[in-house]
Amino acid sequence: MKTEILEVSLRQFLQYGIRDTSVQKIVDALGISTKTFYKYYKNKEELLADALDLFFNRQYQDFRKLNVAQNAAARFFDIWLTSIDVSYQVNKIFFHDLQYYYPDLAAKSDAANSGRFTPEFLNVIERGIHEGLFRNDIIPGVVLESIFVLYEAVVRAEHFKRFNLAPYDLLLNTIALAVRGICTHEGIIALDEQISIRNIQAAK
Repeated sequence: MKTEILEVSLRQFLQYGIRDTSVQKIVDALGISTKTFYKYYKNKEELLADALDLFFNRQYQDFRKLNVAQNAAARFFDIWLTSIDVSYQVNKIFFHDLQYYYPDLAAKSDAANSGRFTPEFLNVIERGIHEGLFRNDIIPGVVLESIFVLYEAVVRAEHFKRFNLAPYDLLLNTIALAVRGICTHEGIIALDEQISIRNIQAAK
């Protein structure tokens, strides 16, 4: 039952936002009593903390499923493609509500996920430098932080909404250009090959 509560709650949080997802709406969707709900969670914030863990754990598992044999340019592109595919489906009000109503929980979640994702991403960048696909004059941490900022603008804010682009097209016109900027000539070739593959898949 706790797993069912968590799954339904996460779907509702992501679809409707946190403020508009009440405990009553959750129990109504599950067909259970509030007494049953409070048997597993003492309040909405505790439930939200578990829901955030589940959401980001799934993103991390998606990342771990990517082909480790890819060259670094292809892998780095696919990381952001996977991330945007997932996050762009989330109602942006969810991220707004999280920051506005639960800033401490948001900060805690961001810190935990930074500690898990950042080393993985930095490893890809450093491998790209070693492979000669990324420029050796870049500072990996600064590059990654700049892409994180762009990523958050794409998936968590309204900056690009007026262009009415599909997630993949938005990726090509934002983060993919940032990745291209750190590539060597060989890296650009590898990146373009991966984009061509994904273009074909997207067209199907």
